[in-house]
Amino acid sequence: MLSRVANSLYWMSRQIERAENVARIVDVNFQLLLDFRSINDRRLAEHWMPIVQSTGDEELFRTLYKDATGQNVTEFLTFRTENPNSIITSIAQARENARMVRDQITREMWEEINRIYLFLKSPKATEVWKVTPDEFFHEIKSSSLLLQGLCDATIPHTEGWNFMQVGKFIERADKTTRIIDVRYQSFPDHGVPAGSSQMDTLEWAAVLRSCSAWDAYRQQFGADVDPKKVVAFLTLDEDFPRSVIFSVIQLNHALRRISGVPEGRFINNAEKLAGRLVAELQFSTIEEIFDVGLHGYLDQLQLKLNNIGAAMFDAYIFQQFNNPEAEMMVQQEEQQQQ
Repeated sequence: MLSRVANSLYWMSRQIERAENVARIVDVNFQLLLDFRSINDRRLAEHWMPIVQSTGDEELFRTLYKDATGQNVTEFLTFRTENPNSIITSIAQARENARMVRDQITREMWEEINRIYLFLKSPKATEVWKVTPDEFFHEIKSSSLLLQGLCDATIPHTEGWNFMQVGKFIERADKTTRIIDVRYQSFPDHGVPAGSSQMDTLEWAAVLRSCSAWDAYRQQFGADVDPKKVVAFLTLDEDFPRSVIFSVIQLNHALRRISGVPEGRFINNAEKLAGRLVAELQFSTIEEIFDVGLHGYLDQLQLKLNNIGAAMFDAYIFQQFNNPEAEMMVQQEEQQQQ
């Protein structure tokens, strides 16, 4: 497979997952406000600004908006093309990457990517967002889930599909850590939290809903929302499909299917880092995470995921050539493919 094809498939999948996760967190925060009987402007800003901070776009947001209101934050994360992580930018980039590898995806996937892109560019999208934001974000989430289902059901599970899995699970693990990190302020800097207030309970229930984990959590722990159990469930539960450890395990499997290297061995840095992170998570406890400090631990997780992504690019995308003849052969192959 050509490196440019692998690159486009990776980013197409990652950007679709990114759009879905942004839609999840914004939608749930809208719903959370309905549970607050009264909230002043300062508390409202404290509610919305962490969402912008979790995506790493706080500096850009402050250049575009004066206040962190619900209207401003949701517009920034949804429709502002200046924001590289907004929903509309992510879908547009996913569509462009899909166009570049049209022969690698199915007609059904191409049609759905185009449909959701055209919906976002239409006046109807803005109208739905203003009148019924819940319906708008449901449309984004449903489209993403449909695209993932089409990917698994209609595309051969070969190299291209595995690069799509790498992109999806790196993005999912990263966004799950960022969704948790939005509420880290309710915990002490170090150590397990002693208790939680009613507002903490509402906010951590919103975190579960952001990850579509509410029903799965209740099946395991009942209706009592314990912040410690929420963090443990979203980071260390190997059976929940949106947990950090589940995503890293699937990422590790996808990398090894690409190279054919079995578990316990590696031939590139991406496989080494992914295997190491799986082991670290499997042998971690929630008490150890809190001893380190939740915010610091999540920052380190995000850094490790970034390093895996960079190592994957070094191994498969940005390949170095030892002689001019090898480089010329690759260039000729790309020209024939075009």
